[in-house]
Amino acid sequence: MASEYEDKKQRAYINRRALMDLGMGIIYTGMSGLMFFARKVGLDTVFSEPFNYIFGGLCLLYGGFRIYRGIKKNYYR
Repeated sequence: MASEYEDKKQRAYINRRALMDLGMGIIYTGMSGLMFFARKVGLDTVFSEPFNYIFGGLCLLYGGFRIYRGIKKNYYR
C-alpha cells in the first residue's frame, strides 16, 4: 500500500515537472521570437540589434531544451 502511494506521488511529481518544463519552454521560445522580430514589434529602441539576435538564439536553444525535457519525462532515470 505504501508502495502504491509512493508511485502515485512520483507520477504526480513527474507530470507537474513535465508541464512546467513545457510551459517554460514555450515562454522561452516565445521570448526568442519577440527578440528576433523586435524591429517589427517596436522594441528595437530598447535593445541593440546584435543583442536581440544573440539573446534570441540563446532563448531558442534553451526553450527547445526545456520542451524536449518536458516531452521526454526522464527525471528519475
